[in-house]
Amino acid sequence: MLRRDLMLGAAAAAASAAALPRPSIAQSARGRVLKFVPQANLTSLDPIWTTAYITRNHGFMVWDTLYGIDRQFRPQPQMAEGHGFEDDGRVCTITLRQGLKFHDGEPVRAADCVASLNRWMRRSPMGQKLATVVDELSALDDRRLRFRLKRPFPLLLNALGSVNAPIPFIMPERLARTDPFQQIREAVGSGPFRFKADEFNSGSLVVYERNPDYSPTPVGQRALMAGPKVVNFDRVEWHIIVDAATAASALQTGEIDWYEQPTPEIQQLLRRNRAIRVEPIDPLPNGAILRFNHLHPPFNDKRMRQAILPAVSQEDHLIAIVGTEAGMYQAGGVFTPGTPLANDVGLEPLKGPRSVDRAKALMREAGYTNQLIRLIGPTDILAPAALTQVGVDMFRRLGVNLDPVITDWGTVVQRRASREPLDKGGWSVFYTAFGSYDFLDPSGHFPLRGNGAGAWFGWPDIPKLEELRDAWFDAPDLEAQQRIARDIQRVAMDELPYVPLGAYMSMTALRGDLADRVQGPALFWGIRRT
Repeated sequence: MLRRDLMLGAAAAAASAAALPRPSIAQSARGRVLKFVPQANLTSLDPIWTTAYITRNHGFMVWDTLYGIDRQFRPQPQMAEGHGFEDDGRVCTITLRQGLKFHDGEPVRAADCVASLNRWMRRSPMGQKLATVVDELSALDDRRLRFRLKRPFPLLLNALGSVNAPIPFIMPERLARTDPFQQIREAVGSGPFRFKADEFNSGSLVVYERNPDYSPTPVGQRALMAGPKVVNFDRVEWHIIVDAATAASALQTGEIDWYEQPTPEIQQLLRRNRAIRVEPIDPLPNGAILRFNHLHPPFNDKRMRQAILPAVSQEDHLIAIVGTEAGMYQAGGVFTPGTPLANDVGLEPLKGPRSVDRAKALMREAGYTNQLIRLIGPTDILAPAALTQVGVDMFRRLGVNLDPVITDWGTVVQRRASREPLDKGGWSVFYTAFGSYDFLDPSGHFPLRGNGAGAWFGWPDIPKLEELRDAWFDAPDLEAQQRIARDIQRVAMDELPYVPLGAYMSMTALRGDLADRVQGPALFWGIRRT
């Protein structure tokens, strides 16, 4: 659909919204319920099994963490009452706050934490690094767990409050013992909301109710994942509305309160409504990428990955997400622009005039002989859908044997986990985007891992990246970290675990009577109706 057609459709839908039948909600009831349109449908309940942001956001509703990271990226206690280090930092004992309960009424025990962290360490880039220095993780009693480390690990508490998906959520031991490469089917946690399984209708409605037994941490100030998670709504409803014009109309008429990811055209429409605020959901930009499957032809060959670079336009991809407004996007590399590790090393192939003909010639030199390239992508989530449209056009102009498989985001999330070759339903490339926190540094930057079978979807095997990542953890100061970050980007731009497509500001829209939203992901503590 052309952008002008979408704007006309949105305006028409908004103009006729008053004529649509809708329930009358008493002011008191409205004050207790928050209605939200998320970026995508919720298809997986397991925030360890997938890194999909919709599932991560669901995780923040249901589960809690031992620590939370504040705006200065300092760990603050959440479920933890406190901790103590011994033996020159090689032993850390963490004590849980009293009275913590899971939604099924069972107490939270140290054994639940141990099982949850062991599962998380199998899937999280930060957790995988932590696992290499853990000698033993054990429950001393119901309230105390202990890490015995092979050597000091200064980022231990940061890891336990990580903002990078997968998040180290604490689950009941019976769920946490599930193989981390298999999905859990229940959403039982100790977090601020309870998941209403009886009302869950994937593709339509997700409902959460305030957890009456939740006890917010008594310490710290609310910022990002830290401080008291105070809930001001009895019920939060996620309404899955794929059509942007319909979602915009519902926001304008007050049928919903918050629209997570309106398109650029819809943003223009909503800005004209004084009852609605359009604002950055996060003060830092999100990163966009083109991800390769390194297991199967043709992109298991580095030369083929490098060959397409002359055809890649970061600007074209970013404009598709946010439009042409100045300041909404910028070129960039593998680290979040405007943060300490961002740099320009190795980005020359993405700069200057773009040339499809040059890319075609490089592909022929690399041995491309019309092998199938399967691009999987969504239609129902803003950034990946927009990136996918540009990508399909780019690959078609390259003249490749392209098989675009365009479905919903939930299906893409499930399908990208397949390691099968293309003749058995596998994939070659997909596009996606990440929040700013995921690309701050190598600790939680999972697309930048090069650990083969243990890596994120695409499974690149790049030992030099792993070597540099380990060196980054041991760097004595920021200057040394920045030097290693430049080396990491140099290797990444040569080996190409993915193509960085730059960064963009992600905007959100909400009713003007909502206040105190926590900036970052879509979080539902703190926010209240004035």
